[in-house]
Amino acid sequence: MDAVSVVTHLRNLASDPLNRASIVRDRSCLAGLILFFSHEDPHVVEAALQTVHYLCDNSNHCEIMRHELGMMVSLENIRNSDTSNHIKLLAQRIYMLLSAPSHLHTPETKNTQNNLQFFISSANKRAKTITLHIHGLDDLERKSLCEEALLKVKGVISFTFQMPIRRCTVRVKPDLATECLTSAVAETRVLKAQQVMNEYGKEVYVPLACKENKEEKDKCLPDYLPEEESPQKDLEKALTLPGSKDESRGSWLNAAASFLSKTFYW
Repeated sequence: MDAVSVVTHLRNLASDPLNRASIVRDRSCLAGLILFFSHEDPHVVEAALQTVHYLCDNSNHCEIMRHELGMMVSLENIRNSDTSNHIKLLAQRIYMLLSAPSHLHTPETKNTQNNLQFFISSANKRAKTITLHIHGLDDLERKSLCEEALLKVKGVISFTFQMPIRRCTVRVKPDLATECLTSAVAETRVLKAQQVMNEYGKEVYVPLACKENKEEKDKCLPDYLPEEESPQKDLEKALTLPGSKDESRGSWLNAAASFLSKTFYW
């Protein structure tokens, strides 16, 4: 077995929620994934990040992985590296999920069973909240596109989705123009955002112009402001690949752990 095959099988195993607890409990697998973060092959790095992202579905898993030696440092190194943008965005997302205190909850967590909480909180009192209606927000794939688009906008602090009603609530720095958000969503080519406003007790959709000129767009983007305290509890199931039977699941996990144990020294 080589690094590519091992990390690919780990990713496939992690895509099944039934396997995630076993992977997190196996210290060899976690340590191996951390080492894969610094692999010279970007495909290996990306697959390792995708594996850890699957494991972040549970706050208990996040607590374990956050304290795994080298995990946070390696993610920080990827965020500051010259690798491809989507790999850095994935590392950023995982870093925020692992940094989020597991004991915090927001009203949306209590009231909406299908609501994705993505590092959102009220810790920053200077932030403003913008509610967007996202046309085309119909499935997990498009939600992922929307997440990546919003993560690219400097000044976005946090956001949370309400998939059944195609809503996205975004917390941003006070000087960030709402048009920057709608422009970022429009760049997905399959989604369109409108601001939701409350007028005389009724909700109305406000169409906003999208900034096409990149230089003008950059002017409205303040520096990125990280959130210090933020809960995360992903209440939606991650995209899963076809699950394997218990026998093959166990054998692949054992094989991967054996390979990692023989290849690396911790």
